[in-house]
Amino acid sequence: MNKSIVEVKQVLTAYDRAKYPFMKEAAEHVRGIGIEFNELEQDSEFYRPFLDRAEKRVENALRDVSSYAKIKPANEMSDGEKEIETFSFPLAVMLTVGTEDSFIKSRFALAEAKRASALLKGEEKETLLHVANNFDWNVEDFGLEPYVFAVSFPVFLKTATGFHDKRWKLVNQKMVDGKVYLTKQKASRLLEEEVRKYVESRLDTKIKYLPPSIMARVMRLRQLAAEKQEQIKREEMPDRVVMEAFPTCIKGVYERVSAGRPASHIGRFALTSFMLNIGMSEEDVFKFFRSVSDFNERMTRYQVEHIGGTRGSGTKYTPPNCSTLRTHGICISPEPECNGAVNPLVCYKRKLEKLPEESPNEEK
Repeated sequence: MNKSIVEVKQVLTAYDRAKYPFMKEAAEHVRGIGIEFNELEQDSEFYRPFLDRAEKRVENALRDVSSYAKIKPANEMSDGEKEIETFSFPLAVMLTVGTEDSFIKSRFALAEAKRASALLKGEEKETLLHVANNFDWNVEDFGLEPYVFAVSFPVFLKTATGFHDKRWKLVNQKMVDGKVYLTKQKASRLLEEEVRKYVESRLDTKIKYLPPSIMARVMRLRQLAAEKQEQIKREEMPDRVVMEAFPTCIKGVYERVSAGRPASHIGRFALTSFMLNIGMSEEDVFKFFRSVSDFNERMTRYQVEHIGGTRGSGTKYTPPNCSTLRTHGICISPEPECNGAVNPLVCYKRKLEKLPEESPNEEK
């Protein structure tokens, strides 16, 4: 018989806090010890390792989200390292907020979420339940393999609302008496989304003042973010593609995906088909989508190849017409070149024609 879980795990260990610093117990631990802002301002030797690790967290989020989850095993991490790992999280939040950069904020939230998801996949069910309860899920435990627990369908819908893969539709879930049964993989993915939203909420604030020593770190992160954004444009766009000529509807979806934010199914279809039709190869498009928050390598490659016509019916799809994009709220600010256009490809061609022949924004 199913039973509600009230207390599934004792107080977090120091290693648990290091792995999951977003947990309430971890936050209480940090508050209980306290961080002296005056000492941060002086860049004291005591706090320097904490700030160094905090800066590294944000730097790693900008450089490579996919490898962000790496953490030493418990038996290889000293007590001091566990404390640094835990305390560095709120300091990394401070640095990220200080940048006032939406790209950095999105990448940091995504990296922290993916780290949590990757770590949770290796945990026992007890820890999964404990983390789920951190987000006030009313979870139920039962011995029904391969499911680890069940959540109410409103919780499932609220958390999975940004997922556009058909595998996440409620109709495709095992549901009994209003409860959605979750495997460890699905539970970890849903909790990843909870962590991302939580971190984003922590970043949605402003800091009036940061001391010069902290601002030096903030400026380094801003510079790295600018370099990373330039790298994304340089590496993910072939030479013959001109970003400046992207219609605003397509550019909006492109910027969301670049920042690691979820985009609607039709938005991603429009972006994928658009890029394939203006000269990008399927491999170029596949590499671009590595930055999307619910990136799945196998599924993404299949979808790109299907839209490109190398799988399935063999039909290469064009982007949805402008009227369809307006209906779905993707076209919200038409440009002069859109007048009379029926498809964003028409707008792109018109904008290309208006660009100088030797456009400084077009890579050769």
